[in-house]
Amino acid sequence: MPNVFFEAAAGKRKPYVDSLRKLLDQFCSPFDSGDSVGIKLHWGERGNKGYLPCDYAREIVAWLRARKVEPFIFDTTVLYSGGRRTAADSLKTAADHGYTSDFLKCPVIIADGADGRNVVSLPAGYRHFKTVQVASVFEQAKGFVIFSHFKGHMVSLFGGAIKNISMGFASRAQKQRMHADYHPVLHRKKCSRCGLCAAVCPTGAARISKPDYPVYDLALCIGCAQCIALCPELALEIFWNSDMKDFQEKLVETAAAVWRKIHGRTIVINALLNIVAECDCLPGANPRLHPDLGFIGGYHPVEVDEASLKMTGPALFENVHPGIPWRRQFSYAREIGFLGSPKSRLPKKQHP
Repeated sequence: MPNVFFEAAAGKRKPYVDSLRKLLDQFCSPFDSGDSVGIKLHWGERGNKGYLPCDYAREIVAWLRARKVEPFIFDTTVLYSGGRRTAADSLKTAADHGYTSDFLKCPVIIADGADGRNVVSLPAGYRHFKTVQVASVFEQAKGFVIFSHFKGHMVSLFGGAIKNISMGFASRAQKQRMHADYHPVLHRKKCSRCGLCAAVCPTGAARISKPDYPVYDLALCIGCAQCIALCPELALEIFWNSDMKDFQEKLVETAAAVWRKIHGRTIVINALLNIVAECDCLPGANPRLHPDLGFIGGYHPVEVDEASLKMTGPALFENVHPGIPWRRQFSYAREIGFLGSPKSRLPKKQHP
């Protein structure tokens, strides 16, 4: 049984539901009849144009139901302002993008709860984190499907399965711990003093009084990078308070701690479709970098992300996000034992 497998996006008609169905049928399911299975995905920020359509989530739900398990779909709240900062706003954004229980035929929930306090600490014991705080979803689910949109990202180069598990399961406090290594720096010659950075800052760290230039209170800055990502003049860049590799390691450590809880009862799928320059957390239409490729599936997030990046080529993302030490994600995953032996990557139970 191969560890990683691929199904091309076939046909001119989108969404490529038939291709996803063929990929799903290649899995040996680790789920038992009656299991509750959580599908972790990202339904896109309010106003975002690049998120994956809900048709794919519904196909995964149908595949799981055919195996007599009970699926639900979940995400967690975020640090930045917009349509996913609170549970109520996030569920509204999900519904606006078609991710409703009526369409999907399963519940849609915010795993860290209505107030962001439905969290649990997991042991980690790594260089940066002795423990990690994540959504308390493990008692609700006997298994998981990690379904990720593979695309670019300004601080991790790419976003796939590792990031979907790490940032996706993380509590808001854990998200802040991972983001704490960088802050914005302004290039005044580019700045139009439009005030957008102040408008979108969730903590009031960015302030502007026209006709002055914006200023940034680094004591209040949580490093969410929303101001950098949304600046229309590209007048802001990231300044790293520490080695840029630290963020890559923190991302991996959080994912590894979660993986300890869910490995052997989880399948992983990356959708290499609408491959854009930036995360689905940003509003608007991001530049498209590559034609649709298809779906990559497997039993370990590191393997699936490596296969995805090999298929697109890293230069695709390096051209728009230069200087990111993305290789550290993979080397560090091996150093800390996140990626074990081939036998350990396969599901504990294999059912036809």
